[in-house]
Amino acid sequence: MAKKNRSAPAKGLRGSKVGLALSLGSSALAVIRASKQVRRARGSHDKLNTADAVAGMLPLITSAALILRQLRGRRHENPEAA
Repeated sequence: MAKKNRSAPAKGLRGSKVGLALSLGSSALAVIRASKQVRRARGSHDKLNTADAVAGMLPLITSAALILRQLRGRRHENPEAA
């Protein structure tokens, strides 16, 4: 069984610059929705709901950061195409 090359660029739309930009946009929208949820939880003065909402934001922020890193890597790989 052949070993997968995990450092190889992804194929399809998600691996393209357009696909990564769309993914970044959806991650940004999810972070905005989650931040509104945090604001609502803080307004109700319920510490458990606030902590839960903040914990829910962490994977969204991580996802957006990873997508940004991929986009930056693409820009450095092929500067004449940008």
